[in-house]
Amino acid sequence: MEEFENIFGEIAHGLNWNCLFMLPFWLKSWWQVFGADKSQLILAVRSETSLLGVAPLMLEGQTAKFLGSESVCDYQDMIVADKCPDNFYSQLLEHLKNMGVGRLELGALRPDSKTLAGLSQTAEKLGYHFSCEPVDRFYELELPKTWDGYLHGLNGKQRHEVRRKVRRLEEAGQVDFYVINNKEKDAIDNAFEEFLSLFEASRKDKAEFLTDPMKSFFRSLAITMAERDMLQLGFLYIDGKAAAATFCFEYTDTVFLYNNGYHPQFRDLSAGSLGKIFSIKHSIEKKIAGYNFLKGDEAYKERLGGRPVPLYRLTIDLGPE
Repeated sequence: MEEFENIFGEIAHGLNWNCLFMLPFWLKSWWQVFGADKSQLILAVRSETSLLGVAPLMLEGQTAKFLGSESVCDYQDMIVADKCPDNFYSQLLEHLKNMGVGRLELGALRPDSKTLAGLSQTAEKLGYHFSCEPVDRFYELELPKTWDGYLHGLNGKQRHEVRRKVRRLEEAGQVDFYVINNKEKDAIDNAFEEFLSLFEASRKDKAEFLTDPMKSFFRSLAITMAERDMLQLGFLYIDGKAAAATFCFEYTDTVFLYNNGYHPQFRDLSAGSLGKIFSIKHSIEKKIAGYNFLKGDEAYKERLGGRPVPLYRLTIDLGPE
C-alpha cells in the first residue's frame, strides 16, 4: 500500500487517476477497517522507460478482485496511462495466471472504462473465456452555470415540485445551508457525529447498514478527504436545528453524493430531498461541472435531473486455454 501511495504522489508517472474509489487514501481507509482477512495484490506494470499502469487487487482464494468492496466503492478501475498500450493488459493477465490465479472478477466498471474495453479485447485475443454483464447503474448530472439554468433543465412537473418544496421550507422557518470542509479534526468529528445521527434516524435500512466497522470507515474517510480539501459535508438547518445532511466529495470537477440523511421531524417538509437540492445548488454556485448521485435506482435521482449510466462486471477465466 505504501508504494501505491508513493506512485500517486509522483505525477511524473502520467497515470490517469480519474476514479475516486481507486485513490490510495480511499483504499487505505477501507483496508484498515475491512482488510484483516484479505490478501493485497497491488501490481504495477512497467516498460523499460515508464510505468504503464497499476492494478490494485486483492485475492480471495484463487480469484483476484479489485481492492475494496462494491458496498462502499460504487465503481472501480485500474490506473493506467492516457495512452495505455495493449501489453499492459496482456502482461497483467499473464502474471496473474503464472501466480496461479484462476479467475479475475472486476466490478463494477463504468462503460467508458479503459479496463473494461482493454481487458475484454485482450482476453479475446488470448483465448480466455470471459463475460461482461450489467450489474447496476449510477446517475450523473451535468451542472449548468446557474440555478435557474438547472431548474429549466428539469421537466415542468419536477421544476414545479422543487420550487414548491423550497417555498414551503422557507415558510416554515429560518433556512440555512452550510458546507463543512474544515481540516480541523475536532470540527470534522463533531459535524460527522451529527451526520451519522441523521443518517441513522432517516431510515431503518440505513441504521442497519451503519455497523460499528462501517462507522469507523466513514469517520476515517471524512477526515482523510478533509485533509485533501475533497470533503463537502452539507447541513440543512431549519430554525437552527439540523434537518438534513449530505456526505459528499469533490474530485475531478465533480461532486459525488456518497450518502445522506434527514431528521424524521422534518419529513413533512421533504427535508431529505431538500438537503440534496441545496447540495446541488451549492455545487452550481461553486462552478462545479458535474454532480454524481452514484449507484442505485432511487427515484429522486432521476427526478433531480440525473442521467442513468450502466455499470458492468467483467469476469475472465484464467484456466487452461
